[in-house]
Amino acid sequence: MTQVTTPAAKADGRDARWDEHRQNRHERILTTAIAMIDAGRSDAGVAAIAAEAGVPRSVVYRLFKDREDLDEQIRQRIVDNMVEDLAPALVVRGTIRAAVRRAVSTYVEWVQEHAELHRFLGSGSANHPEHGSPAMFGGKAGFVQMATEIIDSLLVPMSAPRKVPRGLVADLATGLVGMTDSVVNGWLAADPASRSSAAGLTRFLSEAACGQILGAAGIARLEIDLDRTLPG
Repeated sequence: MTQVTTPAAKADGRDARWDEHRQNRHERILTTAIAMIDAGRSDAGVAAIAAEAGVPRSVVYRLFKDREDLDEQIRQRIVDNMVEDLAPALVVRGTIRAAVRRAVSTYVEWVQEHAELHRFLGSGSANHPEHGSPAMFGGKAGFVQMATEIIDSLLVPMSAPRKVPRGLVADLATGLVGMTDSVVNGWLAADPASRSSAAGLTRFLSEAACGQILGAAGIARLEIDLDRTLPG
C-alpha cells in the first residue's frame, strides 16, 4: 500500500526542521557570546556577536527579544555551566573540613579560569550593566538550596533525637553562600598586586566557612569534629 503524505504531515516536518534550525542558531549565539565574554570581550555589540556566530544581526533579534534578553540568557547559561562544573565537588566525603576545602578550592579555581564570566554575572558590562538579574538571584538561591541539603545531611543525623531549628539551617546556608560570594567578588575587584593569592583565598574561605559551621553547631548544642572521617 502506498503511504499518502498529507499537507499537514509535510508542514509538521518542515516545522520540526525549522525549530531545530532555530534552536541550533540560538545555541550558537549563546555559546559564542559566552566565549567572547570569557575572552575579555564583554562589551561586544550584537553585530560583533552575530558575526562571530556566523549569523545575520537580524537573526539575533528574531531569537532574542532585545539585548537585555540576550544578556539575561547568557547569565542563565553561565550559572547553569557553573553549577554543572561545581556539583561534583559538593559531594561530602572524608572529613567536613576536607569537604569544605574541596568545594571552596573548586569554586576559586573556576573563578580564576573564568574571571570575566564571574564579573559579567555580577555587574554585566560597561555598556550594559546588570540590574537585578533573575538568573543571578536564581543561581544564588540554587546554591543556598544545595548548601541547605548538605547541612541537613550532616547535622540532622548528629542532632537526633533533638531537631536542628530550620531557621538555623537556612541562616547557615545563606551565610556560607553569601560570605563566599562577597569575598570572591571583592578579591576579583582588588588590585592583583595587593590581594591574597588564590591559595590564600581558598584557605581563608575554607576556615571562615568552618567557623560558621562550628558557630551554628554551638547554637544547636551539637559537638562537631571537623577532622573526623564521616561515615559512608
